[in-house]
Amino acid sequence: MIPFWAVPILAVVLPTAIFGAFYYRRRDVYDLHQAILGILFSVLITGVITNAIKDAVGRPRPDFFWRCFPDGKELYDQVTGNVICHGKKSAMRAGYKSFPSGHTSWSFAGLTFISLYLSGKIKVFDRRGHVAKLCLVLLPLLIASLVGISRVDDYKHHWEDVFAGALLGMIVATFCYMQFFFPAPYDDDGGRSYAYTQMLEASSTTDTTNTANQL
Repeated sequence: MIPFWAVPILAVVLPTAIFGAFYYRRRDVYDLHQAILGILFSVLITGVITNAIKDAVGRPRPDFFWRCFPDGKELYDQVTGNVICHGKKSAMRAGYKSFPSGHTSWSFAGLTFISLYLSGKIKVFDRRGHVAKLCLVLLPLLIASLVGISRVDDYKHHWEDVFAGALLGMIVATFCYMQFFFPAPYDDDGGRSYAYTQMLEASSTTDTTNTANQL
């Protein structure tokens, strides 16, 4: 079982350490700033959407029976026949929030972002056949997938919950990456931040203006 506190470490802390490593090597403060903003937006937006859907749908978890009857003994109202749950109220409330999987959506939000970030930085799609680069980019997605699989294996979520959480996290992460970085990772110049590109354009315009004034 993967505790919830481990998810932010995988989805935020680990990618931030990778951003720091690239900053240490290239000293590009624009890239570091945009990368941190991007991944924070990715996980926060995913978290808000995930919780909103959980509250709206309220699907019972696979282990709802044991949350309702911790001792394994079913209890029903003698008059109405309604189920009488005698489990902890906090466990019962959490038991109605199965769809989508929060562990999975958060993991995919952060780790998809770092996969896109790495694919742009190390030029995975440069058509040179570097399989090692592709494996490096797919590794974060594999870790996120294992988190999702563990939720089904631990009997905390249905497979549909995990699938929806993964899809949600990947979509939000892609939008957030494209918001801060341009062009796309598969482009020859992929991996540059918008802020860095704008700085280069402004610097080029200034140099051109100064040269024209001198002439």
